[in-house]
Amino acid sequence: MTTNTPLPHSPAAARSSRGRAVALAAVFLIVTLAGLMYVKWWPYYHKAANAADTHSIGSSILGGASSESLSDIARSAYDYSIAYFKSVWKAAVLGLVVSSMIQALLPANWLAKAFGKASARSTLIGGAASLPGMMCSCCAAPIAVGMRKRQASIGASLAFWIGNPTLNPATLVFMTFVLSWKFTVLRLVFGLILTFGISYLAERFADRGKLGDLPNRFAIPEEPANRAPLALRWLKSLALLFLGIAPIYAVSVFLAGCLQSFMLPAWASEGIVAIVLFAVIGTLFVIPTAAEIPIAQSLLSVGTGPAAALLLTLPGVSLPSLLIVSRSFPKRVLLFVTLSVMALGVLCGIAGSLWL
Repeated sequence: MTTNTPLPHSPAAARSSRGRAVALAAVFLIVTLAGLMYVKWWPYYHKAANAADTHSIGSSILGGASSESLSDIARSAYDYSIAYFKSVWKAAVLGLVVSSMIQALLPANWLAKAFGKASARSTLIGGAASLPGMMCSCCAAPIAVGMRKRQASIGASLAFWIGNPTLNPATLVFMTFVLSWKFTVLRLVFGLILTFGISYLAERFADRGKLGDLPNRFAIPEEPANRAPLALRWLKSLALLFLGIAPIYAVSVFLAGCLQSFMLPAWASEGIVAIVLFAVIGTLFVIPTAAEIPIAQSLLSVGTGPAAALLLTLPGVSLPSLLIVSRSFPKRVLLFVTLSVMALGVLCGIAGSLWL
């Protein structure tokens, strides 16, 4: 009796496996593009048109505490957390969905071939792949986690994670309309250094002998093909990502929100001390996409240096995003990235105070 079932290692089986992989990649691409169109591209198109007409994208998201009492600071942080999550929840959900699809749908060897080498080329590809995403650092962080799970290199994963908020094309357009082209040039120059240069250098801080042993609290175990239905594997990946990230995300956004009382112009003054303080606080603080523009706009009366420092550090990384990726990158790498964002923020602030 004969059967039409192909042998596991036959050419027919190989073609069937490749066809299935291509079909799953197509599903990933369609869902991702549709999500970006709904969450990012279409809303930003209208926002850019409005910015061109009004030279504004809205008021600053910062509220600040009415006094220095702990209760007022906590209330201010809670209000900020609510405003923040109302602004980013769609992008956050999309980030979780895309990350879970990377783990459940895409073959690991595909991402390893494109992003797996510890090279300038992989870092360049990772940064270039970030441009359509236009996500804030926290929404892009789960995707970076998924990339690391699928053996993407540190440089490529970092460039994708940092490039999303720092090189966001929509933000650069908004910035030009609302502030000036000089702010846009500063952001672009220092953003390129951060996204590609720092990400590439960060790979040198990793112990390559231990990279394969990095724990990942958000990853599902590798399962043999057809061990479980695809939908079940994807749901498992999505559930583990959500359960691992959501508590950290909520608590760290609240903690970061406590810093907003220190970001108001009342205590700040122009000078290197103010630039350094804004660079440090901006690195730890968390904002929605493009929220750095009205924040910087409100600080122009204080000085162009602090405003320029925040334009780079606010979107670059944040305390919540660092905690989300903390188990997917070596600690020394994340420390290097954090200090680099602060240092580049200071340099951007100094450049801004001299040029703007």
